[in-house]
Amino acid sequence: MSPDSLPPVTRDPVCGMTVDPDAGKPQAEHGGRVFHFCCAGCRDKFVAAPEEYLSAEDPVCGMSVDRATARHMVKHEGQKHYFCSARCEERFTAEPEAFASGRPAPAPAPEGALYTCPMDPEIVQDHPGDCPICGMALEPMMPSADAGPNPELADFRRRLWIAAPLAAAVFVLEMGSHLGLPFADWIGHRAFGWVQAALATPVLWICRPFFRRAWNSVTNRSPNMWTLIGLGTAAAWIFSIVALLAPGAFPEAMRGPGGMVPVYFEAAAVILVLVLVGQIMELSARERTGDAIRALMSLAPKTARRVTEEGERDVPLDSLKTGDILRVRPGETVPADGEVTEGSSSVDESMLTGEPIPVEKAPGTAVTGGTSNGSGSFLMRVGAVGADSTLQRIVEMVAKAQRSRAPIQALADRVAGYFVPAVVGIALLAFLLWMVFGPEPGLSHAVVAAVSVLIIACPCALGLATPMSIMVATGRGAHAGVLIRDAEALERFAATGALVFDKTGTLTEGRPSLTDVVPVEGEAEADLLTLAAALERGSEHPLAAAILAGAEAQGLSLPPAEDFAAVTGQGVTATIAGRRVALGNAALLKGEGVEPGGLTETAARLQAEGKTAIYIAADGRALGLIAVADRVKEGAAEALAALRAEGLRLVMATGDARATAEAVAKRLGIDEIAAEASPEDKAALIARLQGEGLSVAMAGDGVNDAPALAAADVGIAMGTGADVAVESAGITLVKGDLAGILRARRLAEAAMRNIRQNLAFAFVYNAAGVPLAAGLLYPFFGIVLSPVIAAAAMSLSSVSVIGNALRLRSVKL
Repeated sequence: MSPDSLPPVTRDPVCGMTVDPDAGKPQAEHGGRVFHFCCAGCRDKFVAAPEEYLSAEDPVCGMSVDRATARHMVKHEGQKHYFCSARCEERFTAEPEAFASGRPAPAPAPEGALYTCPMDPEIVQDHPGDCPICGMALEPMMPSADAGPNPELADFRRRLWIAAPLAAAVFVLEMGSHLGLPFADWIGHRAFGWVQAALATPVLWICRPFFRRAWNSVTNRSPNMWTLIGLGTAAAWIFSIVALLAPGAFPEAMRGPGGMVPVYFEAAAVILVLVLVGQIMELSARERTGDAIRALMSLAPKTARRVTEEGERDVPLDSLKTGDILRVRPGETVPADGEVTEGSSSVDESMLTGEPIPVEKAPGTAVTGGTSNGSGSFLMRVGAVGADSTLQRIVEMVAKAQRSRAPIQALADRVAGYFVPAVVGIALLAFLLWMVFGPEPGLSHAVVAAVSVLIIACPCALGLATPMSIMVATGRGAHAGVLIRDAEALERFAATGALVFDKTGTLTEGRPSLTDVVPVEGEAEADLLTLAAALERGSEHPLAAAILAGAEAQGLSLPPAEDFAAVTGQGVTATIAGRRVALGNAALLKGEGVEPGGLTETAARLQAEGKTAIYIAADGRALGLIAVADRVKEGAAEALAALRAEGLRLVMATGDARATAEAVAKRLGIDEIAAEASPEDKAALIARLQGEGLSVAMAGDGVNDAPALAAADVGIAMGTGADVAVESAGITLVKGDLAGILRARRLAEAAMRNIRQNLAFAFVYNAAGVPLAAGLLYPFFGIVLSPVIAAAAMSLSSVSVIGNALRLRSVKL
């Protein structure tokens, strides 16, 4: 039965059982929703106390979960626990006792763990806290493989659930008079003001972390966006409270109906809620930055099979020691770096080299932890564990490269370092000038001027300048198959001068395919391919799949093969239609007593073209060659030519042999090559190019590319590649087509122009608006800019920034 044909189901909110809505079971309606029950007893319990059964708290992250629609539920010691996601359910199942009695505190970081700021990586300390420069919560420098939900993110989400309805209510009340709903006339203007105060004040309390960051920015002498947010919202609230308590202290011209002065509670509340929403979006994005490292860590198995004199048993990976003997069975992941001592197999090392063709392993050859074993089984001696392992070194390289970056929003904070003190100074100066030289009552005019300056300088436009452009640009990019991870990727890619490509999976298709069938004189290509495919049908080697696919494409009928045998590191043999057939390398032919003759030169030519040449022989005579290669992607040459015309310097870095790399580079017109490059070599290449003063982009798709993708100024991942490559990159091409890089480049340039326009407008607006709010026009025209006009101007600036950002939707790529 297909999933679509299964009957719809729901969950009994009382007992948690799954109920078919069409089975005629008892049901009840509450709050406009219909709930289904397994029995009348559960229905009666629900009807008696519905609120008790409508929601539950996720014991892992603390989020509220609807019992009737929850997809994840676990019963533990007679009690049902509901979860917001499969991840929380897995954590609970692993440690039910730790969560059943209440959410435990976040697991302590490993001894010696260091914390840093994602905005200011120079801040490093040995305990969690807030960054003294920007105020953001510090994060562990090395994410844990089993890290749970971000506690700060869960906390901010709970705050939003409470603050958003309050801010919405005070906003509707304030806007009612403009919508034909004069709430103030109905309940009285003074009462109306106090209702707004009662709704808005809790929002300020809920958002007190923002004010703490603003205060820290002052005490640390590091003014930033939090300083502006704290000043603007606090000024609006304090002004409003004073207006409520002492309306008579303000000029008569400022008073409205009922003798009340206009209040700005809705401005303070709504601004804080919008900032809270922005922080939740930012924390969600920051939480994903650790996914690349967790994806790398997940490559290593949790256990290893240790072989001792007492027998074999599975042990935790962290208990391994140098010199231990391990057994690696077919299909398993190699648990640690080491050396094969017994047995043989082919191991997929594409995570390290990018080469899609597995490497044969025999006694004495090295194996690397995290690589995938093929169909054979072998014993290995552990050589390196923990921090000394290759996989762990790659993890540390990715983590270090990620920490070295600073988001584009740092530009706004750097300017705010001068802007914020200037605004505060202007507000104080305006207050003093109005007190000394202004008309009576001097205090009231001074307060109005100072508050107008702070309100008009509220950082709405400044805060929206970058995120709005990024939001629109990322949406435009998604329509064009270009996924943007963060604003910094756009900024850096627009300034990129060199572009480094991985070969396998980026410039090429990333999988072997049949390219040539070269028979000797007197033999037919179809007959040669038929024998090869019939022989390979019994093999599990990846090259066999390429030959079989080639035969299938030609519609060849394959005879059965008997007495099949695999010769480690050489090839395969079998009997087909009474003929002894061999397929493999030159060593296999030599073992079979077959002379390759003129095929040796042909094989050398094919290998010079980057192809793998396989000999085929039958009954002691060479019949020809089968060539398999990783094909260059369609349109790759044209895309690279267009990128070169954009002024980019193109470099290819690959773990493949130099002959293969040179053959591919020649076809694509790439002059600079780094062949046989390890993950460390690729990262070093990036550093060398950066040392020449170039901004470097890296395009890749494999695990072996992750360090270079993270170390580059911007990483570009093929969407068809490994998850860890995608997580390490700032830009992902959904279809994996190289033309997408050109589209991404043009999008980056357009987005950065738009961001600079927005930032310039926000600062110019403040440069013009702040003096007007301070009273610049009063000596000449007798005009005073009231806080009402200041708030309207503040909103207009935000609308202008948003309108400019929306132009990116129509940019041509």
